[in-house]
Amino acid sequence: MNTRYPKGPFHPDEPVIFLDRKDREYLARLDQRRAISIRGGKIAIDDVIGREEGSVVRSSLNEPFLIFRPSLPQLIPNLPRSAQVIYPKDIGPILLWADLFPGARVVEAGVGAGALSMALLRAIGEDGQLISYELREDFAELAQKNVARYFGPSPNWTVKLGDVAQFLVENNIDRVILDLPEPWHVIDRAWNALRPGGFLLCYLPTVLQVKSLIDALRIDKRFACIETSENLMRFWHFKGASARPQHRMVAHTGFLTSARRLADGVKDIPRAP
Repeated sequence: MNTRYPKGPFHPDEPVIFLDRKDREYLARLDQRRAISIRGGKIAIDDVIGREEGSVVRSSLNEPFLIFRPSLPQLIPNLPRSAQVIYPKDIGPILLWADLFPGARVVEAGVGAGALSMALLRAIGEDGQLISYELREDFAELAQKNVARYFGPSPNWTVKLGDVAQFLVENNIDRVILDLPEPWHVIDRAWNALRPGGFLLCYLPTVLQVKSLIDALRIDKRFACIETSENLMRFWHFKGASARPQHRMVAHTGFLTSARRLADGVKDIPRAP
């Protein structure tokens, strides 16, 4: 069995998403030492192990639950966390606009609960390399626990404690991805770390932070292809003859700003007057 991307019946220690009648999600692991508690009832682990995805199990209160292996969009918002995770709607564009690929060497800063780390590890594959910088030791420990529990062994992932603006020392990096409040302080070290043509991508919640970043990149003059985008997502509700947008919309969460490193010594970038 592929332990990272398993198929077939459920096995011990796998993560499982339980869906109740209202499609509410509950993330758990198949730990044979204890039953799973959901909404006041308990589900025996042996009632899940050996079942196929899409099966129905019942709690001790006779409440039915659908069981699936969690998709990444299901896993991320249900991860144990002490800080806000980057939403799945933003992680998809991050992977696209940073042009991630199998085998890429990536630096990220600000690991939080490890949600983006898991997506990056999946995108770069076993031949890639991920180096993550985190200021807070408790965040770093939680991210490592989450990745180990819900993604699996990742020998190509290194977590470093420290300020990326001071301690970023890697070179020939393909992508630098920053989830920091002041990424403009990292521009110089990011340029030195990236290979020519490499991407810098920053995730920021406010437009004033984006303006400060873009101003700093333009003053620096060693990056081109500077773009900023915002991704909004709206789900729809269907019931009988009714079809309407859901009342709750995953609207603004953050801005993505990407830029590409210029070759050494390039200063005169052709621009429109």
